[in-house]
Amino acid sequence: MPIALHEQRAVARIDGADAVHFLDNLLTARTPAPGAARYAALLTPQGKIIADMFVLGVEGGFRLDLPADRLADLLKRLTLYRLRAKVEIAALEGWRVGVAWGDAVPPAGATAFTDPRLPALGTRFLLAPDVAVALDADEAAWQAHRVALGVPEGGRDFTYADAFPHEADMDQLHGIDFDKGCYVGQEIVSRMQHRGTARTRIVPFAICGEPPAPGTPILAGGKTLGTVGSGVEGRLLALIRLDRLAEARESGLAIEADGATLVPERLEWASFAIPGAGSAA
Repeated sequence: MPIALHEQRAVARIDGADAVHFLDNLLTARTPAPGAARYAALLTPQGKIIADMFVLGVEGGFRLDLPADRLADLLKRLTLYRLRAKVEIAALEGWRVGVAWGDAVPPAGATAFTDPRLPALGTRFLLAPDVAVALDADEAAWQAHRVALGVPEGGRDFTYADAFPHEADMDQLHGIDFDKGCYVGQEIVSRMQHRGTARTRIVPFAICGEPPAPGTPILAGGKTLGTVGSGVEGRLLALIRLDRLAEARESGLAIEADGATLVPERLEWASFAIPGAGSAA
């Protein structure tokens, strides 16, 4: 029953009378009701991901679970957008983020919510500085669980300020609400959705043994298809051009990264086709 802490996550708060309206105008998903959570992102006007995050509704506002290295930039940008809105924006110093998966139960005193991307990922929880937790797993175990499910993570599988939400599979993981009102970058995201122009995606590959280092080029017939992201023994995630992958499979070309052969796998939770993919592990 594994419980682990995310060492590189941070917690922020958005409180105040205008908090709902404020975040609804900025993020890719609708703001949740108290006790519920959503996966969302703040985008550049060009539609690229500044930071992805979990937004948890609480009485009087929201709590944000996000990468620690994106915290300062996110708070700065939210403050610039605030204008006259009645909201308070601040980091919650000393707060920690954890996850319990399988049959594990979050510790007493934690603020918990089911991962809104995929229930199999488990239950995330926020811990105030004075809340103790007994751990029986480390973050490496959590990362292996995530990779096994084929779920991307920012900073490991895609680069912030460079990737579109569709490339990070956010449209498949409930991170974009295509029916909500305007938000920053919406026009680009909506165009990609309605025109079906998301040619680059993060997808899983089977590999024999340990995966190559993140950033290693993936090649077929001398042409670059994409780059290696996070991985564990036997499997990796990669940001890949689907059209080039299709061409390679149709031509019978081997797909390689640092001399190792890669075989595309199917994503059980995704609606888009992965050329040449078999059943997911």
